[in-house]
Amino acid sequence: MIDLYTWTTPNGRKVSIMLEELGLEYTTHPINIGQGEQFALEFDAINPNHKIPAIIDSDGPDGKPITVFESGAILIYLAEKTKSELLPSDARGRYAALEWLMLQMGGIGPMFGQVHHFWKFAKEDIPYAKERYRDEMMRLYGVLDKRLGESKYLGGENYTIADIAAYPWVARFGWHPCDLADFCNVKEWYDRLSQRDAVKKGMTIPLVE
Repeated sequence: MIDLYTWTTPNGRKVSIMLEELGLEYTTHPINIGQGEQFALEFDAINPNHKIPAIIDSDGPDGKPITVFESGAILIYLAEKTKSELLPSDARGRYAALEWLMLQMGGIGPMFGQVHHFWKFAKEDIPYAKERYRDEMMRLYGVLDKRLGESKYLGGENYTIADIAAYPWVARFGWHPCDLADFCNVKEWYDRLSQRDAVKKGMTIPLVE
């Protein structure tokens, strides 16, 4: 059994989508980051960086419980645990999936997150910050669009953890100061992934009122 500690953020939903894709049994533990629950002592023992998501797998690689935090690490862990082709076994496919996963982790997530903050949540209007992060967001959308014009998925012709990682961030396009339709390849990819049952279910986790 896997215990998932998560909230309704793109990073959290990467892992719930992954768990649904793999058909693994898991128990969800909502960590309300808006109320500071990530700083509770109980969660500190799970992730000393006080971020969601994190998992505890009662059946780790050595048969003992293991804790894994950082969403990208969790995706890799779950793929390797199940020997899933969501992280391809051939070297070229594996590294293609990993490089696009790392682009999401190091680029799309942080930059889109700054757009969300300065365009939607900041208490004061800071034009410089808004322009800076919007421009970088647009550049990254362009990188995705070029890639998806060349291949069906981010890692190549097969759906992988790279797509699972990027999808929930693109799913927040309503918060972005641009029109997703301007990136036709990204939109086609987004619409296609949105039809997957595991994506639909994973995007509802955790259920909150």
